[in-house]
Amino acid sequence: MLKIGVTGGIGSGKSAASIRMEELGAYRFDADKEAKEILSRNEQVQKDLIEEFSTDILNPDGTVNSQKLARVAFANDENQAVLNAIIHPHVFESIDRQYGNVLEKGVASLFVVDAALIYESGLDQHLDYVIVVTVQFGQRMQRALQRGKLTRDQIQKRVDLQLPEEAKSKMADFIIDNNGSEKDLIKQVDDIYSRIT
Repeated sequence: MLKIGVTGGIGSGKSAASIRMEELGAYRFDADKEAKEILSRNEQVQKDLIEEFSTDILNPDGTVNSQKLARVAFANDENQAVLNAIIHPHVFESIDRQYGNVLEKGVASLFVVDAALIYESGLDQHLDYVIVVTVQFGQRMQRALQRGKLTRDQIQKRVDLQLPEEAKSKMADFIIDNNGSEKDLIKQVDDIYSRIT
């Protein structure tokens, strides 16, 4: 079973692409969701984060406040690197464990990792193929703002801390241009899926 990464900047449509792969028969591992779950349940991770970023990231009940953590972690390169160094090893472990489970059950044709930081984390070294979803910056910003979770400033900060789209595209095995319609996106995903399965 091949292990595929689907990545792209915030608002690029990487999750829409990986969800389509899931509809076609792939197992989809949502790395961003898994990172949030690790953050909420792993006491060692919480302890390490408090040690690095102080109690400023906590709720009154002593749990980590993800919004406060994001404000600190996305403030600069150094803070983001610290956050990633704490969380990524646990995400990698979860990917390996889940891949083993899916392989053993034989329930999927592909194992797809939907993740924003595939190249930045070094995860690409553990994958058979990486698909990069690209879209013009204005459209990405618009889509990210429509979700209503982040301000323009917060989105820009995250964009600045990620590898530029051009750099990701040069390293990609496949590129999906998501400047068109949803139908165009699906057609491109279907084409790549049929080529690698």
